[in-house]
Amino acid sequence: MSKANIKAGIGGWTYEPWRDNFYPKGLAHAKELNYASRKVSAIEVNGTYYSTFKPETFKKWHDDTPADFVFSLKASRFATNRKLLSGAGESITRFIDSGVAELGDKLGPIVWQFMPTKQFDAEDFEAFLQLLPKKEGSRVLRHVMDVRHESFITPEYKALAKKHKVSTVFTDADKFPSFEEPEGDVAYARLMMADAKLKAGYAPKALDTWAERAKGWAASPKKRDVFVYFINGAKEKAPAAAGALLERLGWTPPEP
Repeated sequence: MSKANIKAGIGGWTYEPWRDNFYPKGLAHAKELNYASRKVSAIEVNGTYYSTFKPETFKKWHDDTPADFVFSLKASRFATNRKLLSGAGESITRFIDSGVAELGDKLGPIVWQFMPTKQFDAEDFEAFLQLLPKKEGSRVLRHVMDVRHESFITPEYKALAKKHKVSTVFTDADKFPSFEEPEGDVAYARLMMADAKLKAGYAPKALDTWAERAKGWAASPKKRDVFVYFINGAKEKAPAAAGALLERLGWTPPEP
């Protein structure tokens, strides 16, 4: 698997502390996405979890970023934060129809994040998975489940995910349960244990290990795309962590 199929990045691009240690001093806020997308190879968008965006916004994101850049989108919370997931059809459709296809080839996995209190109910969860569209127009959609309750760490859930061809988030966070390795056709890792005392949030040896693990995920058990996001913990260190991982993977930043 080519290193081009391993993306590493951050959550969002608007974060006040980044304006004194990542973005150049005086950089206009409107130019932050343009700058960030040339320092990391992917961004996970959190805003789509809370709000509905317009097609023109997705198109602007597309046009403001390099050719091989990728956005992962968090799907609307109205689809996932509900007692019965089987009733999420309208919210799912509204999110997909909001204009996500305007990202074109830059549309990465769609992440469906569930509350930490949401427990696994096999019948209801399968009903939810059946509602997820496989395509938007001619574009194949890739879905990733961010399940955060220990009841999902079960063979029954894994079988459902495999049956419906969805992936499952892997995380290093102690506060969220996780399978030992990323599950599914897409390997999707959210790393959340950055330490503010470390220059890049993670120790050099730890980043060496994550780089080797990412390469292993890309190649085994079959070739697949890999997404590694530095999301939480000491968030101010996330860009440095992503950059350090990309350097280890031999990534060449695009021209400014």
